[in-house]
Amino acid sequence: MAYQPPTHRVERSLRATTGAKIVVGIDEVGRGAWAGPVTVCAAVTGLRRPPTGLTDSKLLSPKKRTVLAQELETWVTSYALGHASSEEIDALGMTAALRLAATRALDALPVRPDAVILDGKHDYLGEPWKVRTVIKGDQSCVAVAAASVIAKVRRDTLMTELGAAHADFRFGDNAGYPSPVHRAALLELGPTPYHRLSWAYLDGLPRWRHLKRVRSVPGPADAEDCGQLGFDF
Repeated sequence: MAYQPPTHRVERSLRATTGAKIVVGIDEVGRGAWAGPVTVCAAVTGLRRPPTGLTDSKLLSPKKRTVLAQELETWVTSYALGHASSEEIDALGMTAALRLAATRALDALPVRPDAVILDGKHDYLGEPWKVRTVIKGDQSCVAVAAASVIAKVRRDTLMTELGAAHADFRFGDNAGYPSPVHRAALLELGPTPYHRLSWAYLDGLPRWRHLKRVRSVPGPADAEDCGQLGFDF
């Protein structure tokens, strides 16, 4: 299926309206997973023509994503990754964990961006950053699409490594997201050290429900809880 290639339209707009010289695209992966970190990639691309086939990572096959990520890592001007662990997600909630991971990614860049294009409609980053949110930015914006692909491939690789000692969960296949195999392993074995213990799926596990954690940092029940799949997905 053909998709419209991403453009630099939003980046050009930010440059024109804010005077920004360095614009970074940000995307995350792992928000809806039962296990593993949430990972954010910050990518600076400039206004060069992107590699052929660049689009939202979810629209690419695993093979195409991997090949494209390798190309992007040398094509982008710069990029950096930030992670928030399952423990940090449990303690802070997803919105704060996303901000933490994004801040880590931005701080790891060799240059400080003047403006940020953030995928989605919620600005979880906030001040002091100049942020433009773009719904489906991972399809329409070059820098965000590049961040999407790199983040997905890097987190998938990390989950494969974390799952080496927990073969029954098949993290290499499901990347910590809900799946029948993942569900069966949870029923039998309970959560691994990489599972999010504040997540709704634990409500459907009577044998392991005593492990559920309450967030230690109180906050509003906002968009951070949307999209969580319970155990009976």
